[in-house]
Formats: sequence, structure tokens, C-alpha cells
Amino acid sequence: MSEQETLGLAEEFAHYRRTVLEEVEVPGPAAVRRTVRGRGRRRLAANTAAALALFGGSAVGYAAMNGPEHRPGPVDPTPSVSVAPTPSDPASPTPSPAATSGGPASTAPNGRFSRAQLLGATVTLPAWRAGPGCPTSAVRISGDDREGVNWLIALEHGDVDGDGAVETVALVQCVLGTRGPMQVVAFDRDEEGKVVTLGRVVATTIDKPQWLFALDVVDDGTVRVQVGDIAPGGGWPGEWSQRQWRGYRWKDLAFAQVSGPTSFGPNPHSADLAVTATALVLGTADDGSRTGTTTVRIRNKGAAAVPRVELRLNLPSTVRPDVDGWAPCTNEPQDTSQPVTCGLGRIGAGAEVTLTLSFRAAEGAPVGTGTADVEARPMSGDFTFLLDLKDADNRVAMAYR
Repeated sequence: MSEQETLGLAEEFAHYRRTVLEEVEVPGPAAVRRTVRGRGRRRLAANTAAALALFGGSAVGYAAMNGPEHRPGPVDPTPSVSVAPTPSDPASPTPSPAATSGGPASTAPNGRFSRAQLLGATVTLPAWRAGPGCPTSAVRISGDDREGVNWLIALEHGDVDGDGAVETVALVQCVLGTRGPMQVVAFDRDEEGKVVTLGRVVATTIDKPQWLFALDVVDDGTVRVQVGDIAPGGGWPGEWSQRQWRGYRWKDLAFAQVSGPTSFGPNPHSADLAVTATALVLGTADDGSRTGTTTVRIRNKGAAAVPRVELRLNLPSTVRPDVDGWAPCTNEPQDTSQPVTCGLGRIGAGAEVTLTLSFRAAEGAPVGTGTADVEARPMSGDFTFLLDLKDADNRVAMAYR
């Protein structure tokens, strides 16, 4: 190609840039629509461009530039670039259910306390039942079961008063020996962040329930407590206690039972006996010994039969069983055993057994005067001692002289 031809071709390219490229449209919605309609035309233009490239030469390129004006086809929109979403801040608090549902968020203070927080706080407990007990005002709950402390046994959390905030529910025992009263108490937080007592859920009683085994708070705010009719300890295993789950709800500024049984049936491991005994008065017999009798009555006040009863008389060792009145005993009273025992068989519910037992003291043996314990102890068929729920009346002091 000569220098003149090269200059002519450069002039044509300059003319193309001035007249054609100025009319190129910026891609937009209209260009997108034209792209769909003109897709076939673009393929034709592409084929034409390929042919020009193939047969290239300055003459072909020059002829194309001098042909009819050519408006370039619409420009395809630039594809968007996908960007991974920015990870959410892990420290951002999760909206509360009230906020996400469109309802107003709870403004009540959060009453959730950990075990360590509750043990470290000064609290006020509802009053323990009458009798010797633990302090209730401005006290610290203990993490162990030392004598005379308020022992924290179990802890649960839930919205028990329906204010939209969580409260803390605790099972506490006033430790007195192997037993001691127990209660479930709900705690909340005041505006200053201090622990305040919401109320007592349930407590043990002298009668029933005598024990609280477990604690749970369900989603609707019901506080569930596993109660037992018999308190373990003193030789009575916890397995003997009949257990029930009872539910309690906060209403009218107090907790009330809303579910579960309200009473216990007869416990097969318990009984209720009562015993009385007349005074033993020893008189002088013809042989110089001293003899006398006492009348002992044993009554079954319980709702179920007692398979066996052991009667014990803790008399001075110089006063021994005589012949009369001992036939109902299933054992042979021993002249040297102390205390004197008499094994009896079944006593039905509401039934009573009366024994007139004779005693003798050898001539010259010192007896003196005083009182002796007479006790009736209930037993199972396999000679296991049962629990007398009201044991105050299954022992009596018998006078002797």
C-alpha cells in the first residue's frame, strides 16, 4: 500500500469516529429490548465482520467505509457481578420474639440469675413453717447442706409471671438434720438490678407433701414441682415416697396449683398406729416376789392393714415377763432380753388389739418407781419396719412402781 493510500484510509477512520461513534447509545431498558429484537441482525453483522476480516485488504476496508452509513447494533448490558453478602455482626443481639412479631417489646427487667449470682446475693425468703427453722430475712442461700442453712438444691428459669421477661425459680431447703422443711421460691429483678422475691410456689408440710424432689418450668410459665408424701431420712429411703408432678401458675399476686393430683393415696410403706398402756403396779406375792399387770391397747388408725406389729416395753431389767397374757405374741418373750418385745400379727384398718400382760420381779430385786417407754412399731410382711407418719402417738410413757 502506497503512502497516499495509507493517508486516505486514516482520513476515513477519523470520519467514522466523528460521525458514527457519536451516535452510539448508552445501554438502557430500550437498548435491552432492542437487543432481543435485533439478535438476528447482530449475528448478521458479526458474520459480515468475519468476512471482512477474512478478505481484509485495504480495498475491502475502504469500500466498507464508503458504503451506506452503518449504525452499530445495540450494546449488550454488562452482566452484574454477584457479591457475597456481608456477614452479619455476630455480636448483634437477636431481636426478641415480641419485636419480630410486631408487638411491643417487654420493658420488664430480666430476672434471670445464675446459680453463682443467686448464691452471692442477699435475699428474703418466705417464712418457714412454725417451729425451729432457718432465717428468712436478708440471708445468703448456701451451696451446700450444712446444718441450719438455706440450701439451694435446684434452679430453673422461665417467664412465670407473664410479663415477657424471664424469672428465676429455686428449690430451697432449711437443713435440720436429715430432713428440714423445703419450699420452691420465684425470684425477680427490680429496676436497680437487685434480687427480689416474687413469691412462694409450694412448700412441704407436717402432713403431706413432706418432700420436694424436682423442679421444672415449662413454656407457658407453669412451674412444675415433683412432690412426695414421705420425707426420706431417719432410716426411711426416698424410694418409699409416692411422687407426683404438680403444676403451679402465678395469678392474683400468688401461685396456685393448676394441674396434677391434689392428694396422696395410702402409702404401702407407711402406717399410723396408736398405743396406750395403764400403769404397772407390782404387789407382793405369796412367795415374796412382786407381780402386776398392764393393759396395752394398739389401734390401727391408718387406711390400710398393717401386716405385723412389734410391741416394745422398756422396763427395768429386774422386771420380767410372767406367764399370763403373752399367748398372742408370735415370739417367746425372753427373761433376759431388754427391752421386752412381743410380736403381733396383722391388724386391720381401724382395728384394735388389747393385751393384758403380767410381769414379775424376784424377791428382793430393786424396782423403784418411774416410767417406761411402750412403743408399737408397724412392719411389713417381710419384717421391714414401716414409717409411722404420725409417730407421736405410737409411743407412750408407762408408769411403774
